[in-house]
Amino acid sequence: MKKIVIALGGNALQSGKGAATAEAQLETVNATCEYLAEIMERDYEIAIVHGNGPQIGRILLASETAKDVTPVMPFDVCGAMSQGYIGYHIQQGMNKALRKRGHGQRQVATIVTQVVVDKDDLAFQNPTKPIGAFYTKEEADTLAADKGYIMKEDAGRGWRRVIASPLPVRINEIATVKYLLADNTVVITCGGGGIPVIEGAEGLEGVAAVIDKDFSAEKLAEEINADVLMILTEVEKAAVNFGKPNQQDLGEITVSQAEQYISEGHFAAGSMLPKVQAAVKFAKTGRKAIITALDKAIPALEGKTGTVVTL
Repeated sequence: MKKIVIALGGNALQSGKGAATAEAQLETVNATCEYLAEIMERDYEIAIVHGNGPQIGRILLASETAKDVTPVMPFDVCGAMSQGYIGYHIQQGMNKALRKRGHGQRQVATIVTQVVVDKDDLAFQNPTKPIGAFYTKEEADTLAADKGYIMKEDAGRGWRRVIASPLPVRINEIATVKYLLADNTVVITCGGGGIPVIEGAEGLEGVAAVIDKDFSAEKLAEEINADVLMILTEVEKAAVNFGKPNQQDLGEITVSQAEQYISEGHFAAGSMLPKVQAAVKFAKTGRKAIITALDKAIPALEGKTGTVVTL
């Protein structure tokens, strides 16, 4: 069987039109898992990576709101909590989707995954990763003043808190992931990019950061020797001159073409840029990376759509 690492964007977990509740998330995840199960039907062994931006933001907000009742949870602990509940929902959705297709015996497991980062990564000096809810400019200014948050505008969609986004160096639980995949288990790992940890004197120590899930998915795809890295997002294809009259959607492109577009500044940081960068890194191994929308995943695997990056 071919191996594929699938990185799920926020729209695969929650609908932008729905309430930000656990029930609404599970409903969206159930629909997402129908697409993932269809991919598995095409003889793919899958590992699933997901984002956690809005979820970890809400977990932290709930903790801070209740600070007079119970201590505020550290950011890395909030990350672990988000891995648990999002993974649980994906497990439920995959079990339902597989059962419909006569594969109810397949095991689905979430690994609470730590990802080692370099404590000297320059990202800690320049926070760029958006987390949590979207705010107006006025709300963002208030949060910056009251809580000391660094707030930045996010691709025309509003203002969000940003924190450091260091690059992944090592997936700590990779041996466990490989063992489960070899045992025919559907593995959900590196949730939210993984819990960021650094090498301390006595072992691993959590840090307040968010690793971009696309980079962690790429690292995972290399580690398990995947055939395909598929990054699912809200758009069918990446584009240059996005949102302008001369917008051009990108089909199959080479690594060198993608790197040129990156150097020309065509992709927004915290949005499409890390997706293209991760796709380029994986394509340099001689394999294929695809960026497309969730509902176009199967046509993209068949070469009919999506942005496909190859060497």
